Amino acid sequence: MARLNILEFPDPRLRKIASPITDVTGKIATLADDMLETMYAAPGIGLAASQVNVHQRLIVVDVSDEKNAPVVLINPQIVSTDGERAAEEGCLSIPGFYEQVTRPATIEVAAINRAGDPFTLVAEDMLAVCIQHEMDHLEGRLFVDYISNAKRQMIRKKLIKQQRQQA
Repeated sequence: MARLNILEFPDPRLRKIASPITDVTGKIATLADDMLETMYAAPGIGLAASQVNVHQRLIVVDVSDEKNAPVVLINPQIVSTDGERAAEEGCLSIPGFYEQVTRPATIEVAAINRAGDPFTLVAEDMLAVCIQHEMDHLEGRLFVDYISNAKRQMIRKKLIKQQRQQA
């Protein structure tokens, strides 16, 4: 397994819409493993392939306290939603910033697992928030798109300054 480089906002590659995965191969399974390793090392609770500059519809999440319950979702689609929940969100591509985002509280997701088998998953609470957040990445959306333009521009400027200082 290998740790992958995580793109950071405002990198324009984060805005690219991911393509469906047509064949679940060993290469896709290896990518999922590498994404999990990258996510755990960051540390984070979710990662979309788009964040590591692979624009395919693959996300990994693990909201367990022990970090021992990874979920791999290939070509995820939300089938249904229920309720509403506001939660503070952060993002590995927007390090150090957190904002309140309102999303459905419960979702049902249809996806394909790493073995190529279709499945559905009902997710609530933090798992539902995390899956929706990562699915947004596949559409080129970031959690900062849900906040005011002024806040988004402030975050953008601070991150650009940090990135210049690190270079």
